[in-house]
Amino acid sequence: MRHGSRRQIKAAPSERRSARGMRIAILRALFNPRITDGLLAGAKAELVGLGADPRRVRVFDLPGAFELPIVARAAALSGRFDAIVALGAVIRGETDHYEHIAREAAAGLAAVSRETGVPVSFGVLTVKREDHALARAGASRDNKGAEAARAAVDTVHVLRELQGARARKGR
Repeated sequence: MRHGSRRQIKAAPSERRSARGMRIAILRALFNPRITDGLLAGAKAELVGLGADPRRVRVFDLPGAFELPIVARAAALSGRFDAIVALGAVIRGETDHYEHIAREAAAGLAAVSRETGVPVSFGVLTVKREDHALARAGASRDNKGAEAARAAVDTVHVLRELQGARARKGR
């Protein structure tokens, strides 16, 4: 496809790396449960499909997206998890509340990942309408919970590769 000749379609990477042996924490915001239940189902199915042992995937439920960063930090610092998948849904309403929650959840989760070195994938939908969120949390290949789970696994692999290269260089 020539650049500019057609509208490019957004797509997540299609490579499927193994989650075998990984310990994964999934944090699910309970606000907007119809949506976050779908995100959770997608994330769990994807991890199992990638070879994760379901007994090594732990789900933690939180009130909403605003609470995701503090719990992600605790999970990362616990040393019990190779990666964290944060799931939630923030839907625009009649006030500015949406912007504040979405911004703080995103910034907080990114900070946790940078500060701890534990991958935290962002599976928090920030949408204008509920039907937009439902479309991204359904039982399809476009499920953003599954995409976030894949991103967490991929990031663990890349970090391990980089850490292995550093260890080999230091010999």
